Amino acid sequence: MSFRSNNNHENVLPFPGRRTVGATDPTPLPPVLIVLHQETSTPGRVGNALRALGHPLDIRRPRFGDPLPETLDRHAGAVIFGGPMSANDSDDYVRREIDWIEVPLREQRPFLGICLGAQMLAKQLGAQVAPHHEGRVEVGYYPIRPTEAGHALCPDWPERVYHWHGEGFQLPRGAKLLAEGDDFPVQAYQHDHAFGFQFHPDVTYAMMHRWTTRGCVRMDSPGAQPRHLHFEGRAAHDVIERAWLKNFIAGWIGRAPRAIMLDAAE
Repeated sequence: MSFRSNNNHENVLPFPGRRTVGATDPTPLPPVLIVLHQETSTPGRVGNALRALGHPLDIRRPRFGDPLPETLDRHAGAVIFGGPMSANDSDDYVRREIDWIEVPLREQRPFLGICLGAQMLAKQLGAQVAPHHEGRVEVGYYPIRPTEAGHALCPDWPERVYHWHGEGFQLPRGAKLLAEGDDFPVQAYQHDHAFGFQFHPDVTYAMMHRWTTRGCVRMDSPGAQPRHLHFEGRAAHDVIERAWLKNFIAGWIGRAPRAIMLDAAE
C-alpha cells in the first residue's frame, strides 16, 4: 500500500487537564455517544474508561435502526467502533454514518474512530480506504511507531498494539500523523478534535477469545498471526496498552467544550 503519510506536527499540544468524578463528587457528566455495528458488540475498554471518568454511555446501533442525533449538544463526544463491514460498502447505514461524522467535526466535539470508525472518518475527510495491495492483513499484535506529533500529544505509547483489519487508509489532508506502521502506514491520526486509530485498544480478554474463535476466515489471510500468538502478545503488551488507553481517553474527552459540562451539571 502506498498511502501517503506526513510527520507534520504543527500546533500539537498535550491533552488538557481533566477533572475526574470521584465517589464524593455528585456532579453528573454528559453521556458519550457510542456507535456499534453488531448485536453482540460492546464498547470494551473504551467504555470502561469513559464510565470510570463519570460519563454515561448512549449506545446506538444504526445498522439495526437506531437514529443518530442531529447535534451533539447533549453529548460530551462520540466514538464509532469497528466491525466486519467496509467503509466502502454501499449499505445505507454505512453511508449515513460517514455523512453523520460531519456533525462532531462541525461542532468541534471530541470524536474517536476505531478501525472501521477511523476508516469512516478518513472517508468523511476525503481520503481513500482500500485493501493492502498484496492482500495482507493485520490480525494480532503488530508494532507501531509514534511520531513526534504523537509523543507531543500523549506520552508512553505501546510498542505493539492489537489489530483486526484488512483495509487501510490514506492520511486525510490536513490531519496529523500520530503513529505509523509497516504494511499499513497510517495507524493513528488527528484532525482537530477528531482522532482515528487503525488498531483496537478497546479489545478485552473476552472479546479476543470471541474474535479468534468466530473470525477464523480472516485469520487465514496473508500476514495474520495464529491464535496462540494473540494471547502471547496480550501477555507481553497489554499492561502498557491499557495504561496508555486510560490516559488517552481522559485527555481526549477533556476536549469537550466547558459549556457542555456546565449544562450537564445544571
